[in-house]
Amino acid sequence: MQQLTMLVTADGKWVLPDSEEFLAALGDPEPDYDAVGFAVRNLGFVKYQVIDRLVTEVELHPRNVDLRALLALERLLGESGTNLFRIKYLEEAWHSEISASAEHTVARLRELCAPVFEAPATERFCAEPLDFSALFDQAHRHEGLGPMAMKWRVSFSKFDSSVIELATRYDLLPHFAVAGFRPNDGTPIFKFLGGAHRWAGDAYRIEGINRPIDQMPDREYGAWVSGFYKALADGGQPRRDLVTAQMEYHCDPDKPRRLVRYERLLLPWRTPSGETLVTSCAKLLPSEPAANLRVAGSDSSSSRNVPKSS
Repeated sequence: MQQLTMLVTADGKWVLPDSEEFLAALGDPEPDYDAVGFAVRNLGFVKYQVIDRLVTEVELHPRNVDLRALLALERLLGESGTNLFRIKYLEEAWHSEISASAEHTVARLRELCAPVFEAPATERFCAEPLDFSALFDQAHRHEGLGPMAMKWRVSFSKFDSSVIELATRYDLLPHFAVAGFRPNDGTPIFKFLGGAHRWAGDAYRIEGINRPIDQMPDREYGAWVSGFYKALADGGQPRRDLVTAQMEYHCDPDKPRRLVRYERLLLPWRTPSGETLVTSCAKLLPSEPAANLRVAGSDSSSSRNVPKSS
């Protein structure tokens, strides 16, 4: 059996087993144990093998893998030239999955290595996680947010003009938003805001484009939303939430905050040029009595007519 074996270190550098570079990264010049296995299990290394030019095998402990290592691995997987891909990964025990697609393998690795993002609850905002996979059920995939989730899945998260066309076809565009990231520091910025995004005033839908999201007029809301976009860009995995928010409608301090409820779908995408985008789809939900649906620190005076929001 012929095989090529390499390792990518936690900081994204490729090394050969038993090489000086590997031992330096391991921090042990004379290991008397399974050094490769130790590095994979404990140090965030990823083992990469091509077996008989037929199978590419990746071995990793997802919880320990750094984004730099994952990106280096993705680049090499796209050039492997094999027809089969096997992922061996450690959770409570070792698991193995096989695929006939490099794209599917990359998507699965992103899912396995996605950092857990704990949505912060504030006095004004709360996001309760919902089951993303439920959108693929027969009852949901053709309505509501389901078509967008299906598009993301079948396209392997590749973004092009057909995403906007789909949002238009299923009447998702008014509550649709696209966020990008500044190349110098990764700050989330809006690239597009649908016509129903009126929470910061009509002018903001134009003036807010390409400006930091956390610097929108309602700074507290901007910082809260920005955290979700950053997490999705880093982790590469979608999320679906039930959001309860007290919105400063038009950011007018003389008007009381209004209680808004909506189902939100956030999806991370890659463009043909390699840029990362995150889209937001929102589905407004009927208001409920404030006593039954209260954000931490809210009171009954915050339950008003529901404005359109995202």
